[in-house]
Amino acid sequence: MGVVVIGQLGRDLVLRTDGLPPSGGSVTAERRWESLGGKGANQAVALAQLGVPVSLVGVAGDDREGASVLRQAGRDGIDTAAVVRRGRTALLVDIVAEPASRRLLEDIPEQSLVTVEDLPRAEAVWEKADTVSIQLQQPAVTVLTAARRARRGGARVVADGVPEPGVCDDLLASVDVLRADAAEAELLAGGPVRTVPDAQSLGHRLLTKGPGLVALALPEVGDLLVRPDGSHLLPLSDVPVVDPTGAGDAFTAGLITGLRDGADVLSAGRLASAAASATVQRLGGRPDLSSLSEKLRDTARLPKALP
Repeated sequence: MGVVVIGQLGRDLVLRTDGLPPSGGSVTAERRWESLGGKGANQAVALAQLGVPVSLVGVAGDDREGASVLRQAGRDGIDTAAVVRRGRTALLVDIVAEPASRRLLEDIPEQSLVTVEDLPRAEAVWEKADTVSIQLQQPAVTVLTAARRARRGGARVVADGVPEPGVCDDLLASVDVLRADAAEAELLAGGPVRTVPDAQSLGHRLLTKGPGLVALALPEVGDLLVRPDGSHLLPLSDVPVVDPTGAGDAFTAGLITGLRDGADVLSAGRLASAAASATVQRLGGRPDLSSLSEKLRDTARLPKALP
């Protein structure tokens, strides 16, 4: 048994600079780093580092960059048998200036998105999955088809992002866990979500549509876990933030790991928060949780990883 992640993979280019250039000006990149990236790949990497068997469903370009990111995914312990090759590989440029001021540039070709026609390639891994995690930046018809297929197979369905209006209610009816960052929470609410009562109200509205757990990020506050029987606030950790990229992907991976391990919601949330905190202390969206896996579990009081 394991986790299937459906989402973006591509090439990350991270540039660390001393400030951003003015119009017509330039600055020198003090550090440059290239790696496997994209929300789906970042989450899959985090899961693998936390000891979870993981398969990735996505699209890599039919180019040199696509071959390179797939080789790295393999080294990371990610099963890429369900990854389709076509077009050019997505590119994500993360520009980080002092003090941790981030700008993200994305070149995501339409061909790099997962289509409904791509999903049958994942049948073999789906049959063995206890959890299917879907990034909602993929086409609406794809995420709805994937969620329904996962639900029929008895897997826990985790959705990360904002459902498109045309499929929102149908998708939420097929989701067990919904996670949204601060900007996504405001889109879901149709207005500001800045306090714990705001998030509680939104969370309970979403619960009536199907999920059993909603995780919402609150700016400058932390993450709120909302269930029908109550809510838990996970305050922001007091750590130096180098780059916020990938924090949500690590959070979702930690939450999935905890729930898979049989932890209660609060303990799973603590693991998720710890994984996100570890990720923001380094450049780029790629997490580095391998050496922290057991330490993170101890922090959240979780059992050792399940096979």
